[in-house]
Amino acid sequence: MLVRIIGGHGGVSPGFRATSYLIDGKLLIDAGSVASGVHISEQVKIDNILISHSHLDHISDLAFLADNCFGMRGTPFEVWTNGPIKHNIMTHLFNDAIWPDFSKLPSRKNPTMRFHEIRPEEVFKLGEYTITPVPVNHQEGALGFIIEKGDCALVFTQDTGPTERIWEVAKEKKNLKGIFTEVSFPNNLIQVAIDSQHHTPSTMSEELKKMPPMVPIFLGHLKPNFQDLLVKEIHAIGTDRITVLSSDDTSYMF
Repeated sequence: MLVRIIGGHGGVSPGFRATSYLIDGKLLIDAGSVASGVHISEQVKIDNILISHSHLDHISDLAFLADNCFGMRGTPFEVWTNGPIKHNIMTHLFNDAIWPDFSKLPSRKNPTMRFHEIRPEEVFKLGEYTITPVPVNHQEGALGFIIEKGDCALVFTQDTGPTERIWEVAKEKKNLKGIFTEVSFPNNLIQVAIDSQHHTPSTMSEELKKMPPMVPIFLGHLKPNFQDLLVKEIHAIGTDRITVLSSDDTSYMF
């Protein structure tokens, strides 16, 4: 699997894009920067979109993706998420007030985006990919995803504070090649991180003990205003398993 970090940050500023990970050019995880981060010629090739939760930095570019690619595809973008997240997106974004409802444009029978509800730990297939959604410790309904293709499995927790179940499920995967998770706030803001259900380097140091051993870890969602301090504190954890996603539009092959 080729994982392209279109945007890997927990905020938006020049040089910093919100979360969007693209697998093999066709499977998107979250839509914080997909419209602003890749050319329209690449956007139209996306087939399926997994949404981990409905915070703005993970869904905002659904609006612009639909607008950019309107009338350019013969089939809808297939969007996969759970009921509460779908409800938030349809109520607060595609509501014909903030943005047109592209789930019924150009028509209900042939929409630009089609939403599908998934359930935690109910495995489903999207072509050559096997997807296991697992609840994580963030906004109500928030999901992580374990994605398998051939002899490779990857974990994507996106936004989460200290959590449990996804690591239990991940340990059952003998072909696990990588873990993508997050550190958002520096150690001196640990209470902010706890209250908002995010990680600091210190809580991530403890989280490592729950994870499958010996698997490379990629830490994203760094807040742009704290990035330099976060990089320093993450390096202080003292393990060579960790790669910090400090630059956007980078790719990793598994």
